[in-house]
Amino acid sequence: MKASKNGKKKIKIKKKFERKNILFIVICSLLLSLAMQQTMNVAQLIGCFLISFVSLSILYRDIFRYKPFYTKQKKMLVLLGFMLIGTIVFGRLVEYLLSNFSKGSGVLPVETINFGIPLPVGAMLVSLLFEPHTAIIFSFIISILSGIWLQNPYFVFYVFTGSIIGAFSVFRCKKRTDIIRGGLYVSLVNISSVIIITLLGENIDSRVLIPALIFAASSGITTSAVVSISLPVLEYFFKITTDITLLELLDLNQPLMKSLMINAPGTYHHSVIVGNLVETAAEDIGVNPLLARVTAYYHDIGKIKMPEYFVENQSSPLNKHDKLTPHMSSMIIISHVKEGLELAEEYSLPEAVKDIITQHHGNSIITYFYHKAKEGQTDIPSEEDYRYPGPRPQSRVAALVMMADAVEAASRVLTNPTPSRVTGLVDKIINHIFIDEQLDECELTLKDIHIIKQRFSYILNGILHRRIEYPGFNLNEKKSEKNSENENGGSNNKELPEKSKDRLAMAKKPGNQSPVSPESS
Repeated sequence: MKASKNGKKKIKIKKKFERKNILFIVICSLLLSLAMQQTMNVAQLIGCFLISFVSLSILYRDIFRYKPFYTKQKKMLVLLGFMLIGTIVFGRLVEYLLSNFSKGSGVLPVETINFGIPLPVGAMLVSLLFEPHTAIIFSFIISILSGIWLQNPYFVFYVFTGSIIGAFSVFRCKKRTDIIRGGLYVSLVNISSVIIITLLGENIDSRVLIPALIFAASSGITTSAVVSISLPVLEYFFKITTDITLLELLDLNQPLMKSLMINAPGTYHHSVIVGNLVETAAEDIGVNPLLARVTAYYHDIGKIKMPEYFVENQSSPLNKHDKLTPHMSSMIIISHVKEGLELAEEYSLPEAVKDIITQHHGNSIITYFYHKAKEGQTDIPSEEDYRYPGPRPQSRVAALVMMADAVEAASRVLTNPTPSRVTGLVDKIINHIFIDEQLDECELTLKDIHIIKQRFSYILNGILHRRIEYPGFNLNEKKSEKNSENENGGSNNKELPEKSKDRLAMAKKPGNQSPVSPESS
């Protein structure tokens, strides 16, 4: 009965969701049809509305099929609708200005001004803010609508080629100058398109061809200028992260990165290695490598608040957790997720980074403290008290960071790291995460997991490689008792409390160090 009720609820929610999206498509189609009107003709308005509705329906179905996560984000659908309407309105505005300039000058032929309209702006922005697949469909729709609006079938080809080249030229854009380069590519393609269109005409008139070529070349330059100005504004208002923003976050002069480097150097080093691991595997599984690296750098920033409670930042043999109950220790360890999210909010980090901060541990259990709490207890403690709040990874990037985080931490206690041992460690850690159902809510396939294991093993073997001893330096020679006493403040390790000695011994044993222990990650 419960299953049937839940099924009915899901159907109702889906129907409500579909109704809202259909209403949104109708509104966008109406606005587009109004924007395309040269003269207010009812029949023409209805025709434009129907074409717009069919085109937007195709776009929506394509997104629903290939990029379904966009349909779950209202802001992305609103932005896409805004881009469609905004491109046509912007084109109409430029057409009006160029038309008046042409009439005022009396030199430029009126039929050439259309080649100066920078319509590829929309496709380039969609490629930067969404991805190239959506930009292709966007270019197709904009070219059809512009051809109807300008009542010129050749203009469909002109806009489509310029938009496609513009979209692909800024794919994985790493610098602002890449946008300028994309504009130059658009200029070259526009010039070629003008020549092709002219050859298709009956008469080739140099008085028309030369101004058309000038307009076509200037269109690409104008496109890059408008995109450069519009991109930061759209990123800010719609809270979207592009590769350009991600590159800025990799700067070590960023306040959070500086703070992590100074206050928690062990965590910083761990995060850098995690970044290397995820970036290596990201490209092979179809994930943005830059996004993977940036999120890996910031995933543990919450440890800045209390770095001494995490083993990678502890320089003293005494452990602060020795004086705490297992439950209190687990609460401190878990709190680094919440504190990391607070810091991300304070420093206005992108949503993608915030998601990884909250998801990189999922709802996994803090094994070390949970087992410690069970020792000598008649009543078994609740697992929920020793689990992270979650959610589990919702994306492949989050899953990648989770696996790299656990693998890097576990590799620190690996003695004699031969290639076979490293590979075995990676298999064991990732299999544990998989069995714990931490990967159930992301789109990671078994093939992806196999690739990730291979790439992680390769990188870790490079990091944990063996070195030959330097001649003349007895680096592994045991220090004298006197030196040992001086370094430990007059006491050697034999005089440490028994509890600390046991803790150190356990940390050295790979079998006692849980692969998902938060102390090591």
